Amino acid sequence: MAGTASIRLNFPGKLIGRKLEKQNGDILHVASCSSGKTPSLGDQRRLSLVSASAQIDVGISGTVNGKEVNGKHVAEEAVQVGKLGNENAADAALVTSLHGRFVESKFVYRQIFVIRSYEIGPDKTATMETLMNFLQETALNHVTSSGIGGNGFGTTREMSIRKLIWVVTRIQLQVQRYSSWGDVIEVDTWVDAAGKNGMRRDWVIRDHHTKEIITKATSTWVIMNRETRKLCKIPEEVRQEVVPFYLNRSSISTEQTDSEKIDKLTDDTAERIRSGLAPRWNDMDANQHVNNVKYIGWILESVPIKVLEDCNMTSMTLEYRRECRQSNLLESLTSPTARVIGDSNNNSINRKPDLQYTHMLRLQGDKKEVVRARTEWNLKP
Repeated sequence: MAGTASIRLNFPGKLIGRKLEKQNGDILHVASCSSGKTPSLGDQRRLSLVSASAQIDVGISGTVNGKEVNGKHVAEEAVQVGKLGNENAADAALVTSLHGRFVESKFVYRQIFVIRSYEIGPDKTATMETLMNFLQETALNHVTSSGIGGNGFGTTREMSIRKLIWVVTRIQLQVQRYSSWGDVIEVDTWVDAAGKNGMRRDWVIRDHHTKEIITKATSTWVIMNRETRKLCKIPEEVRQEVVPFYLNRSSISTEQTDSEKIDKLTDDTAERIRSGLAPRWNDMDANQHVNNVKYIGWILESVPIKVLEDCNMTSMTLEYRRECRQSNLLESLTSPTARVIGDSNNNSINRKPDLQYTHMLRLQGDKKEVVRARTEWNLKP
């Protein structure tokens, strides 16, 4: 079931009784005040979020996509905005929109985010770390909202019983453009099988207003025992929990998927090495290892500052090799692998990268690999 609403808010302007926006079957009205001013950009964004949130999905109970699911009912009651005051109605609908909801027959989970001031870099656009955090947050909420969530960090109920956790082995992001401070984006995510003992999770990030796709991402996950820290096969009970949510769709086409081997860097092959990188307590996640997003910042520590200033990272592929704990010291290695400046069409969606780098994070003591990575960069306009 879903709830719909017609919301009337008071904002300064000349749009008396006029329908501002219609999304998902929900109509948003604006009533006029006496000042004669038009709604600010911030008000317009707020209104858009309220409208997008008015259609509310319920949680999972019984069957999903025609298959049995051993889940609990996690429905949220629809916000009856017509019975609340204007301000309370707007706030309630806004909060609901930020919780996320299922779309496309429960196969795809969608969540809306606003780019905050603390999520942007020096050029006032969202950073790669910000995008990765959005992906992670949406994935975790997907599991929780599905009705099969356990008491672990993104684990299912059967995984929690067996002390199992998900760990990512590889992730690739392609960025068409970076959102700016105050922009509203929507993140879609879904899952599918990856071989016999893996799971693939994909994402698409769109501009909430124009629906333009601005980022695509795909990743591969496997299961690890939380206590022994060893990888294991997916138990049949866990497989039965997640299979009803599988969607045979790829965010990144096969031709664009970065499946090439990432070369290992050494002291001899690395152009730049940054040592003494120490994880902080706040860098740890609920699975007792360094959060995978934190590696991006350490990788960029060995990238030339001129590249960071003059270029946008358009693609990043991370290959996770080993856990990192708080007691570890890391080294960041970087080396250029391609330079094709002047050979690409700046107006082409399929523009070739101006720069390509290979990266590696390793333990400073025994030099064991933690992450291999490849990045592509284009000169800023």
